[in-house]
Amino acid sequence: MRRRHFLQLLAASPAPPNIILAMADDQGWGDTSYNGNHILSTPNLDAMAKAAIRFDRFYSGAPVCSPTRGSALTGRHPFRYGIFFANADGGTDSPSKYPLPAREQTLPEFLKPLGYSTGHFGKWHLGDFSGLMRSAPTDNGFDEFFSTTRKVTTVNPESYWTHNGPVSAAQLEGDDSRILMDAAVSFIERAAQAGKPFFAVIWFHAPHEPVAATERHRAPYTQYPSKPENYYGAIASLDEQMGRLRETLRYLKIERNTMLWYASDNGPEGDRQSAAWPGNAGPFRGRKRSLFEGGIRVPALLEWPARYSSPKVIRAAASTSDYLPTILSALNQPLPKELDGINLLPILDGKRPLRQSPLAFETINDSRGSPKLGWIEDRWKLLTNLDGKEEMLFDLDADPEEQMNLAGSQPRIASSLRAKLERWRASCARSRQGL
Repeated sequence: MRRRHFLQLLAASPAPPNIILAMADDQGWGDTSYNGNHILSTPNLDAMAKAAIRFDRFYSGAPVCSPTRGSALTGRHPFRYGIFFANADGGTDSPSKYPLPAREQTLPEFLKPLGYSTGHFGKWHLGDFSGLMRSAPTDNGFDEFFSTTRKVTTVNPESYWTHNGPVSAAQLEGDDSRILMDAAVSFIERAAQAGKPFFAVIWFHAPHEPVAATERHRAPYTQYPSKPENYYGAIASLDEQMGRLRETLRYLKIERNTMLWYASDNGPEGDRQSAAWPGNAGPFRGRKRSLFEGGIRVPALLEWPARYSSPKVIRAAASTSDYLPTILSALNQPLPKELDGINLLPILDGKRPLRQSPLAFETINDSRGSPKLGWIEDRWKLLTNLDGKEEMLFDLDADPEEQMNLAGSQPRIASSLRAKLERWRASCARSRQGL
């Protein structure tokens, strides 16, 4: 009945938008020229930033990849369903630690009953494609996928790919970002020719380790050491493929009614920026694995010309957890209960200047010097381990670089945020128990 009612509404309303979630892997906030990088050239991302919506305060759901990816598909913090950290690394035989539970409702599972074709392309990292820790894209609402369970080398990637079945070696020659975009473009073209709305998730491996780039993409950066040369070249390839994606949408005459999101899954790798770790976190403290801004504040864009025809900069806080409630709201669908994300449309439409809901964070393992829990509410950010020891409180409006700890001078604010964080953490524990 729900699908029939939706189809009846379509007859009297504009066509539902196509939806694309594109995501880089370990790209820092400062790893785009539109965010001030004077070495890198990212002309296609820059063009999006000039033509569309640019988020200046966008957060990945976590400081590492698997939890962030879960947040993007569920609208819920990954600690609600047990994805605590990144899954097993590399193309080894080690099983995933944190498969996406079957009980979690994902964006493609909401969209398929509404007539959408659904496809996943690139890095999955939310479970294995077989075995005890299986939680493949097709188990979570995707019609098809051309994907890897984990990272791969970004030139001539290893044969860890699956496309609803085996993949030939010939398909895996050359630049990895081009390889996965080949499959995504094919899916988009088939959906457009069939006249069906589509939901495509395009999750690049670049510029995650082990990073490599083709000679052509490295050419503008040969004056730099090998690691930065390949890192910059991998981002150049990613940028080129984002341009190809946008050009495909224009060629198919579907660009106006396509909602194209872009972000990174966390901040750049490494303890500090160096020749060994060239990723750029911009002016922010911290990097990947950290809950300081540099670990979770990432580049992010949204292009949807049918609704937003003029460029706009959004300074309100937003997150990968907001994808699901925003997309379902755009389709006039009811929202599920106990989401951590919010509908961003009132902010994007200019009806609300600030986020009126907090953002919560938790991580495990090495956090590169930051506490392992965080709570952001408007301008205030609390970092704590909830162990009675030293906490950190920052005014992000006045101090986005997180240099001045105000926990001692603003104890009431710290106490208020801590109490809310404790209640949120308890609610996540109940959610994991299915309560």
